[in-house]
Amino acid sequence: MEKSKVYFTDFRTQLDVSLTQKLQKLIKVAGIGNIDMDGKFVAIKMHFGELGNLAYLRPNYAKAVADVVKEKGGMPFLTDCNTLYPGSRKHALEHLDCANLNGFNTVTTGCQILIGDGLRGTDDIAVPVPNGEYCQEAYIGRAIMDADVFISLTHFKGHEATGFGGTIKNIGMGCGSRAGKMQQHSAGKPHVEQDMCRGCHHCAKECGSDAITYESGKAYINQDICKGCGRCIGACGYDAIVNDFAGANEVLGCKMAEYTAAVCHDRPCFHISLVCDVSPNCDCHGENDAPILPDLGMFASFDPVALDQACVDACQKQIPLPNSQLSDNLSKPEWHHHHDHFMDSNPNVRWKETLEHAEKIGLGSREYELVTIR
Repeated sequence: MEKSKVYFTDFRTQLDVSLTQKLQKLIKVAGIGNIDMDGKFVAIKMHFGELGNLAYLRPNYAKAVADVVKEKGGMPFLTDCNTLYPGSRKHALEHLDCANLNGFNTVTTGCQILIGDGLRGTDDIAVPVPNGEYCQEAYIGRAIMDADVFISLTHFKGHEATGFGGTIKNIGMGCGSRAGKMQQHSAGKPHVEQDMCRGCHHCAKECGSDAITYESGKAYINQDICKGCGRCIGACGYDAIVNDFAGANEVLGCKMAEYTAAVCHDRPCFHISLVCDVSPNCDCHGENDAPILPDLGMFASFDPVALDQACVDACQKQIPLPNSQLSDNLSKPEWHHHHDHFMDSNPNVRWKETLEHAEKIGLGSREYELVTIR
C-alpha cells in the first residue's frame, strides 16, 4: 500500500501571521480544496468540551476550518453526538448550552451547530460497516450521515480507556448515537477490588449510569445497570477498579475503528488533528489535568489512520512535562516502565490494536510520509 501523506506545521508564527491563518494554510496545502463542496452540506465533527474542562479546542480553530469550507461554496455545520454519562451533554438542549458556554456559537464559529443524534440521542441511522468484524452495523447520528462531506477536527490528547483520543476516537465514538456508544462499550464491565478501594467516591461521581453504590464503605458496581463506559476506571486513583474482560479496551478500540469506517465510507472526508493541551484524560471530563506532553502542532490528512499514527509517533518522541500525571508515574520507584507515554500515563489502556485493526479493515494505512509546512 502506498504511503499516505500527513501534513504538519508547528505552533510557531510570524508577527503578522495568526495560528488560525497557519491552520488554513496547512489544510489548503494538504488538499482540502480538492473536495467539491459547492452547495454541499459539510459536517465538521469536533468535541465542544465538558463544562469545567478547559483543554478542548478553542472555537477559533473551528471558525478557521468553517471559513475555508465557505470559501469553497460549502455549507458547514459543527456537530457532535450526545453522551451516555450524566455530564452536561446528555441531551441536545444541554449539549447546545454547554457548547455556547464553552464559546461555540454562530458568531464565534461562523456556522450553525447541530447535535448529530437529535434531542434525546436517539435520532440515528444504522450504517453498514465495511469489512466489520465486531459490528455489522453502526448506529450513527442522522445529521452526520445526512452531510455530503465529512471533516473531523480533533483535539489530540491522552485517554483513560483508549490510550489517546485522536481522529478515530473523535469520529468512531463521537459520531455514535447513544445506541452506538452502548454497542462500542459493551465488550466488558468493570468491578471493584474491595481490598484496594478507599471509599473516596470519585468513581461514583464519574459513573455514566449511576451503577455505583457503597456497601460497608466500599464501592460496588451493579453489573445489571453498568453500561461499561469505563469512566470509573480512569477516576480511581488507587487501581481498585478493573475490567472483568481483559480485552475490553482492545475490543473498544477495534469497534471505534469500525464505526469510523462506517462514517467515512463512500463520501469525501478530510481530517485535522491538533496536538496541544495534551491532557491525560478525555475532554468528556468536567476538569482537565495538566498536560503530559508539550504542544506540538497541527496535522492534516485524508487518511485518518495515518494521521493518528503520525500524531502518536510525534508524541512518543517528546520529553514528558514535569508536574504531570505522566511524569509523576515515571518518578515512582516501583513503576513498571512501558516506554510508551500513553501507557505510562494510563497503564490500563490499549491503543496499538486500534490502528492495527483500522488498517486491517481498509480504513487507512499506518505507513505515512510526513510533509512539513512552514
